[in-house]
Amino acid sequence: MPPGADRLHAPTELDPFDDVSLELLRARRSAKWAKYPSDVLPAWVAEMDFALALPIREVLQTAIARDDAGYADLGRLPDAFAAFAATRFDWKVEPGRVRLVADVMSAVAEVLRAVTAPGDAVVVNPPVYPPFLGVTREVGRMVVEVPLAADRSLDLDALEHAFAAGARAYLLCHPHNPTGRPCSRDELRAIAALAARHGVAVISDEVHAPMTLPGATHVPYLALGGEAAEHGIAVTSASKAWNIAGLKCAVIVTASDRVDRALSEGLPPHLPYHAGHLGVLATIAAFEHGGEWLEALVHHLDRNRTLLTELLAEQLPEVGYVPPQAGYLAWLDCSALGLGDDPAEAFLERGRVALSPGPAFGAGGAGFARLNIGTSSALLEEAVGRMARAIR
Repeated sequence: MPPGADRLHAPTELDPFDDVSLELLRARRSAKWAKYPSDVLPAWVAEMDFALALPIREVLQTAIARDDAGYADLGRLPDAFAAFAATRFDWKVEPGRVRLVADVMSAVAEVLRAVTAPGDAVVVNPPVYPPFLGVTREVGRMVVEVPLAADRSLDLDALEHAFAAGARAYLLCHPHNPTGRPCSRDELRAIAALAARHGVAVISDEVHAPMTLPGATHVPYLALGGEAAEHGIAVTSASKAWNIAGLKCAVIVTASDRVDRALSEGLPPHLPYHAGHLGVLATIAAFEHGGEWLEALVHHLDRNRTLLTELLAEQLPEVGYVPPQAGYLAWLDCSALGLGDDPAEAFLERGRVALSPGPAFGAGGAGFARLNIGTSSALLEEAVGRMARAIR
């Protein structure tokens, strides 16, 4: 029995998200738990280990009981998202400018096709979510990397240089994955001014925004209005915050007639039919009735990011760690451990714990690994313990 395994079924008195059964997790067939052998503890892909929010579980069970598994219908989704955005972010969204799509990266791909031409340059900020790099190339656009500054903020001077050199679009990861940092309002205003000056479309991926943690604030890009609304497009989903990525539902949001018209002309008309019907039902349930569950999740993630600080200080003090301000992904600087460019490989081989390899995130990823803390405190302790054993 691994250390801490005797605690995996015992939730803390105040935190039900510690009520995690390792046996049930290993029975899952989703990617996180199916990829590796049973002696490996998975802490890699952005998938959480918790039970579904009850409103989501109930709406899915009702649909299955009715044999209701056909094609997706938009239904109340635009109104549900608009109400959630207003409550959570003080962001006024017009329901008529909410479009249905299967997932965030499908949205990114189709929006790039709609607002840029083959061969156009698209700016990203590595180290960044690897599909940003792959999808941009898959749709025939050129990736231009503008790495984050040393303090993980945006390098606005380098960004302006890339825009001035002819970039046509900017993929903004906000909050940023893997660093977990949301852009400040001042940064967003600077981006909007630069994009307006150089005619750049800004596509803001805000999928981790609902999990903004205490002490930080998420400002939606389109909520700036003005210049941001005239060239900005938001893509987001309930998939990360409520752990329903496999159900396939996301939204594309616009805030101006010009951008809305460009997407109406450029997006394929069949795009909504790629979304999952169960995903739409679950997403509506999340936005309308999942607030209490989300607040409890945020509380748990706040505890886990602090716990990780303590665990690393005790067992891996050489590892650099800046706690995320949003989400459940920890970006770990393992370069001082002497494990080479891809420390995740050593953690897997020697410690039997799977992290996401840093080099996959592009420039600045060498020597880093991404750890998923969206699990129980006991499993987080076990993951760090395995990492520590891997270097002994």
